Amino acid sequence: MNSDISIVGAGVIGAAIAWQAARRGHTVRIYDPLLADGVPQTGASWAAGGMLAPFSEGWPGEDQVLDVGAQSLARWPALAAELLADTGIDVLTGRGTLLVAADSADAAELDTQDRWLRAQGHAFQRLGRGEVRDAQPALAKNLRGGLWVEPELAVDNRALLRALRTAAAEAGAELIPHLVTDLPGQVVLAAGSDSAALRPGLPVRPVKGEILRLRRRPGTPEPPTCTIRALVRGRHVYLVPRPDGVVVGATMCEHGEDRQVTVAGVRDLLADAEAVLPSIAEYELADAMAGLRPMTPDNLPLVGRLSDTTIAATGHGRNGVLMMAITVDTVLAELGGNPLPQMKCLDPGRFSWN
Repeated sequence: MNSDISIVGAGVIGAAIAWQAARRGHTVRIYDPLLADGVPQTGASWAAGGMLAPFSEGWPGEDQVLDVGAQSLARWPALAAELLADTGIDVLTGRGTLLVAADSADAAELDTQDRWLRAQGHAFQRLGRGEVRDAQPALAKNLRGGLWVEPELAVDNRALLRALRTAAAEAGAELIPHLVTDLPGQVVLAAGSDSAALRPGLPVRPVKGEILRLRRRPGTPEPPTCTIRALVRGRHVYLVPRPDGVVVGATMCEHGEDRQVTVAGVRDLLADAEAVLPSIAEYELADAMAGLRPMTPDNLPLVGRLSDTTIAATGHGRNGVLMMAITVDTVLAELGGNPLPQMKCLDPGRFSWN
């Protein structure tokens, strides 16, 4: 049965739900002040790296996060193809992830991650020093080996956001550039780090992440063809391909609502990225910004019913773009009265918050 749906938040989660719900005949309104003309894009979706990387981002102890992320990754190719058909926009920018280590301690941490992934049933190809350079010749010569994670993908998050909003509007969703408190029909709360302010007590907190966009200049080497994730003296850095360069990220700081880019954050990201891919020293620093990841205590999102009239779709942390696909399916199933039993682990009721 079709119904009225009000979605709070027009980031990738809210826009994707609006798109798919409208395609199914629901009357959809999506509310977000960032839709207003002239308002700068400051949400987490605009600042994201765009990695679809449940395996390379996984770590021992996060077995459920890995499982849900892998299920969402499996849905992404069909969803991207559907979005391309609806909008003409191809949001995919890279295939595969190459994990590399800068020194022996970093290599030991990579070994730990590899053993855990194998224990979870996910075995990927280990590469020696020479094989890393053969795979991506522009990488530094002194890297200590790597792990090739072929199934992972990367998307241009900003192109994705534009495509989703365009697709939602063309499917009949109404995009409204402000927030209201009295919403008609079923309400989907997809407001990211602002969700707890709209639903007091909801266990979502903002975690600051700084990210850089580097643009290739004429005559400089081309960016990698896959995502590069590296450990550099114990710090994590990633380089995600874009048509005109790379995205470099990302710091993680428990700084509340702080959205300011710091000198230290930019310095560390550039130093670690250059240690892995020396040629980026000649790239243009095109953009530096900070976003707020909506984190939960167990790093799994909150997707499910809060009440008879409200569904949560928030708390995706560092995996919002990745888990967009599984979130859409989970929310639409809730709206249809047929919750997905395999997604019970995302139910907000797992926390005593209200």
